[in-house]
Amino acid sequence: MQELIKKIHQSPFKVTIVSSGGGTEAISSLLQVPGASNTILESYIPYAKESMDAYLNKKPDHYCSMQTCLSMAANAYKSCSDIASKTKSKYLIGISITASLATTYTKIGDHKFYIVLQTSSYTKSVACILDKNTRSRKEEEELIANYVMHLLGEACGIKVNKPSHSEDVVINKTIAEKSWVKLLNNEVNYVSSSKSKPELIFPGSFNPLHEGHIRMRDLAEKKTGMQTTFEICAKNADKPPLTFQEIKRTLDQFDENDSWVMTSAGRFSEKAEMFPNSVFVIGADTLLRVFDEKFYLSNKDMKEHVERFNDHNIHFLVFGRKVKDKFISLEDINIPEDIRSRCTGFNEGSFRDDISSTEIRLSES
Repeated sequence: MQELIKKIHQSPFKVTIVSSGGGTEAISSLLQVPGASNTILESYIPYAKESMDAYLNKKPDHYCSMQTCLSMAANAYKSCSDIASKTKSKYLIGISITASLATTYTKIGDHKFYIVLQTSSYTKSVACILDKNTRSRKEEEELIANYVMHLLGEACGIKVNKPSHSEDVVINKTIAEKSWVKLLNNEVNYVSSSKSKPELIFPGSFNPLHEGHIRMRDLAEKKTGMQTTFEICAKNADKPPLTFQEIKRTLDQFDENDSWVMTSAGRFSEKAEMFPNSVFVIGADTLLRVFDEKFYLSNKDMKEHVERFNDHNIHFLVFGRKVKDKFISLEDINIPEDIRSRCTGFNEGSFRDDISSTEIRLSES
């Protein structure tokens, strides 16, 4: 492995690596071979749950999962871009590992690991459930380290064999569309399935798209007579960007009759500037956040952002949502007087659906 790592260090590639629950052997292996400073920009180990929550700026559904590993890799690649801003993006790599391995007690769940490599042009992931009680912790760590070096070696253009072992492994590689790369590089404002400008816009992560979303869309279209365009934000300011694997998974949910647009506009004030004279379909929980001062620099800053809804002639169709144990509708929200007329609500009698994408993900895992 040392010869492979030496070749990685001699390449022009720069790497940020982040691991949790396992993968420290991979980090130490990279650092122990001379020349690591040419390759490693940063290594980070958010081991405690609280540390992972802070790293992702959210509490993940599961700490050891492919979804969490994807978010970690996206943040790792973003860190590369921030640290090595003068390095060509094609030479930047973010890699993440999350694992549940042998420890001092017998685990009820699986021993498993996930690895994701994120570059400027593709996302590659590895998922494996290990046979329990067949390896020591050190041996499990060594297998993960071998996979990390395999992925890094491939990314650096070095021929290297995939690790050999008895368990099944799932490897996925998603190559980015050119338009996705342009969006994430801020070369375009948005990418759309249609040439026409969206008018009725339904923002969300749609992870996954579910029946509640479809009912909201149908009611909004009936109310306005417009066609809905689903909006996915690929590059949010306070969350990890989407990897190419996540982008593909999200867009694959829509069929040829659906209209979608992908942006990097995290705030509704930014969406308003991008799509003036439009109507946004949102839940009451989202509208609460729009007027929550904690998401702004000050009350004045919040009011300046909100005023853009007037500047760009934006309207909102607001659906009631269950927030904690209470159903919240438009009437329960303190809306600034100068934009109150821009909000139209659907009461509980016309629409109520308490299911959430998070609950669906948890039930399927």
